[in-house]
Amino acid sequence: MPLDQSFIGREYPPTRPYEVGREKIREFAEAIRDDSALYRDIEAAKAAGYPDVIAPPTFAVLLSMSAQETIVEDAQLGLDYSRVVHGQQDFTHHRPIRAGDELVTVVHVDDIRARAGNDFLTVRVEIGTAGGEAVCTATSMLVARGTAEEEQT
Repeated sequence: MPLDQSFIGREYPPTRPYEVGREKIREFAEAIRDDSALYRDIEAAKAAGYPDVIAPPTFAVLLSMSAQETIVEDAQLGLDYSRVVHGQQDFTHHRPIRAGDELVTVVHVDDIRARAGNDFLTVRVEIGTAGGEAVCTATSMLVARGTAEEEQT
């Protein structure tokens, strides 16, 4: 079943705040094998001008993928997640994610296009503090394989 084109431009309500913890940052840094002291040592982070340890840039994927569940769970869109492959991921950082941040995400459907029998869904996740400070914009392209009825240009 093709994705519902009327979803282009849709914005979902903000998520509950996610508190970024030092241990989560450390675990993520270990998982990606990045041994930067900025991700583990408060004094090193402060010496570099940060109020606390910061997260590796790709830490934002934890928040963006979690936020995308909103779209996956929206039955009206018609996205069969068993047919989805992750086509592309981009991050625009407005500032580093820091331990102690309380972050919320807002999901936007920026585009839906059909090509070669597949639907290409462009999703933008705005990550910011609970107080409204922009932290990161994560843009993903999800490819729903074999769902498009006809090709569009």
